Amino acid sequence: MSEEILINVTPRETRVAVIENGMLQEVYLERSSRRGEVGHVYKGRVQRVMPGMQAAFVDIGLDRAAFLHASDIVHTVLPAGNGDAPPAGGNGAPPISSLVHEGQEIVVQVIRDPIGSKGARLSAYLSIPSRYLVLLPYARTLGVSARIEDEDERQRLKDTLAGLIGEDPLGYIVRTNAEGQSAVALAFDVTYLGKVWKAVQENIAAAGVGERVYEELSLPLRALRDLLHEGIEKVRVDSRETFEKVRRFVHKFMPELDERVEHYDGERPIFDLYGAEDEIQRALRREVPLKSGGHLVIDQTEAMTTIDVNTGAYLGSRNLEETVFRTNLEASQAAARQLRLRNLGGIIIIDFIDMADEEHRRLVLRTLEKSLARDHAKTTVYPMSALGLVEMTRKRTTKSLEYQLCEPCPACEGRGTVKTAETVTYEIFREITRAVRQFEAEKLLVLASPLVVDRILEEESTGVAELEEFIGKSIRFQAEEHYTQEQFDVVLL
Repeated sequence: MSEEILINVTPRETRVAVIENGMLQEVYLERSSRRGEVGHVYKGRVQRVMPGMQAAFVDIGLDRAAFLHASDIVHTVLPAGNGDAPPAGGNGAPPISSLVHEGQEIVVQVIRDPIGSKGARLSAYLSIPSRYLVLLPYARTLGVSARIEDEDERQRLKDTLAGLIGEDPLGYIVRTNAEGQSAVALAFDVTYLGKVWKAVQENIAAAGVGERVYEELSLPLRALRDLLHEGIEKVRVDSRETFEKVRRFVHKFMPELDERVEHYDGERPIFDLYGAEDEIQRALRREVPLKSGGHLVIDQTEAMTTIDVNTGAYLGSRNLEETVFRTNLEASQAAARQLRLRNLGGIIIIDFIDMADEEHRRLVLRTLEKSLARDHAKTTVYPMSALGLVEMTRKRTTKSLEYQLCEPCPACEGRGTVKTAETVTYEIFREITRAVRQFEAEKLLVLASPLVVDRILEEESTGVAELEEFIGKSIRFQAEEHYTQEQFDVVLL
């Protein structure tokens, strides 16, 4: 499988695309006006403690107070640096009131950006990543990523790391990228993380409430730290300045991959390569066409994301069961790709077309799981229900692509529908009746959208005449081009 990373930099926005076999699979963006907060560490102050929710709201200097659950709190909130504070997390977390109190200062890390009306999600279990390791300052643990499946390799990495850290009271997790790496590479990361943690401790001691004490890397460097591996053939950067930063970063942390980073100076925009720009536009649509003629319909709501599978024009060449099976197989692969591309997280429900054959159901579910195996976000897939529904979760850390690029429609306010011209017409009639009963006026002027006014003057002309006779006043209608279909004003003259 061929893989490339494209980095597009403009003065106010940076974008990173992951290309696999010539197709866009993931896209990340960061705007200078509102950089994401995930990974940043702040010194905050507890604003409110909510015993009923086992949570607290913490002021960390953002627009909205952030949310901190009891399971994400360590007993010692501002440790002196000995790193041996016993954790209080897990399902058996103590009462929130025994962990924090209002007005208390606390060092926290953002683990989910603010989304919609929800503030950021916090954790007091700090984690600082490097190329191959994750430092856990408050947890004396030594773990290995579950994605490294070979037991011998897992044990080798654990033994190597144990030898490197000795009696160090800090905890570490070995990342997937560390598979096959030498003790020298791991030792470099241990030294690097030790220096970072020392600097963070100094920042904590000097910082005031609401100040950031550790900042996550910028998007290009963060993407390379997390995504660059032996399988990546090329990293193309279209900005000379960013290219120099990327090259220095790769040379320092991944010198064996130096030659794979190149500056792209072609006339064609870098995101036009492999059609990445067009794919991003298509990822904002509800409907995703399948090669077979079927399609997916993806709806993102506050509570969950639903994916509906339809056969569409695909009739198959054998029988209905075979048609459904083939469509579902294709849909499972397409759905997995769309989850990565759109960065959809939280609860996800996939409504596959009903299949009577149990073996077909098993194969579709297995195809979905296999397609999700390359996803960098943690996913959990549950068995298919009797109705053909597959429930799954995907870890959400940042906003989805739609939430980053779009905003609710001002006409429908995010509902996805608008009232018909007929409905608005009768609302206008009721408002006219209400207005003349409350206020004195000789005549009335109604301002509305052209479509509504045209309908009133043509199809409802008889109704207007009857209304004028009923209220004893004349009514004039005026079309306003800038009015939405639901918008109108009744003016008393």
